[in-house]
Amino acid sequence: MSKDNQDSKYLKIKKRIFDIIQIGNKSDFISRFFDIFIAVVIILNILVMFLETFSELQAYDEVFYWIEYVTVSIFIVEYILRIWTADLLYPNVSRIRAIGRFLISFDGIIDLLTILPFFFLSGFVVFRMLRVVRIFHLFRINSRYDSFNVIKNVLLDKKNQIISSVFIIIILMLASSLGIYAAENEAQPTVFKNAFSGIWWAVSTLLTVGYGDIYPVTIMGQIMAIIIAFLGVGVVAIPTGIISAGFVEQYTKMKNNDMFAKEVAIQFVTIRITKGHNWENHMVKEAKVPQGLVVILILRGNDTIVPDGNTLIKQGDKLLLGAESYVDELGVKLNEITIDDEHPWVGQQVKDLDISRLTTIVSISRKHKMIIPHGETLIKANDQILIYSKSKEDFGGTEIVL
Repeated sequence: MSKDNQDSKYLKIKKRIFDIIQIGNKSDFISRFFDIFIAVVIILNILVMFLETFSELQAYDEVFYWIEYVTVSIFIVEYILRIWTADLLYPNVSRIRAIGRFLISFDGIIDLLTILPFFFLSGFVVFRMLRVVRIFHLFRINSRYDSFNVIKNVLLDKKNQIISSVFIIIILMLASSLGIYAAENEAQPTVFKNAFSGIWWAVSTLLTVGYGDIYPVTIMGQIMAIIIAFLGVGVVAIPTGIISAGFVEQYTKMKNNDMFAKEVAIQFVTIRITKGHNWENHMVKEAKVPQGLVVILILRGNDTIVPDGNTLIKQGDKLLLGAESYVDELGVKLNEITIDDEHPWVGQQVKDLDISRLTTIVSISRKHKMIIPHGETLIKANDQILIYSKSKEDFGGTEIVL
């Protein structure tokens, strides 16, 4: 077997392993099975960690040890495979940088902290405490599915309001601590020694109904406690209401898209324009784009250009072409949405649409006419809208050199 064939087989195996260990590919049975298998291993590992704390089960310590040994060994193998395939996860950087980016990513850190405690169980307390981090491993399993995405989208969309509400809580907490110190210091000098000693009381009163270990005994302190307890109801209600409203908005959007729009994921490829390419120095409308494809974006240096028919294609450009039937795993998503008569976007201008800042409406197909939209373009019923969305990860895709 020639060296080229060996390299091709090696890359093919590596790509297959990468596809299997990546999360969320529901169409791949083996990948889906691997996700379920890892979830079961994580749950089993965490269950053993809980059972080991029961003195009544000390007779099974050896069984627990071997279960933990096997499950951690599986985590180590998975961690090594993820390091090995890191260059496929980050295709636009060198292999060394790709490995480095994985090691400092959320997944990489959680994977490492999942493994370390097993080797240091008899060492520092911090390593034994790190065993709790294993439960966060489950977030990675759920991170690509709808339930976790809804929570993530709500928190991102409402982060400014949530931060504001937390700021209000902190201000009220500090004010309550100072107030209760002023009212109770003389009567209970050993309990309320300083303003900081009232923070525990303020937190338990504002966020619950009080713990009972510290409480006011003076009339002024009790009146203040009543007022703070009422304020606590409102303080808890603020972030709760914000998050609840965010969930309602997210599910309303999902319902509207399901009821009034037909959404189709589309494939994309990247064509790099090399010197002498037959599209070089031609306008987009003059390029002989294969049937069924459309030029979506032009990547020129650090710039991303949404082209129209008169955009000139230059050497070194990367052209993003869209096609049908694609589900992306690398952070870039292209969707075609057909707008029904009752869709909430009907009659709205593009600039007024409630969409993510990482989402761009690339083109609108209207009665066999292709429209490159701007902010004041009006959405109409039966429009076919091409939407480009990008995660905060690097741009990914299939690059073709012609």
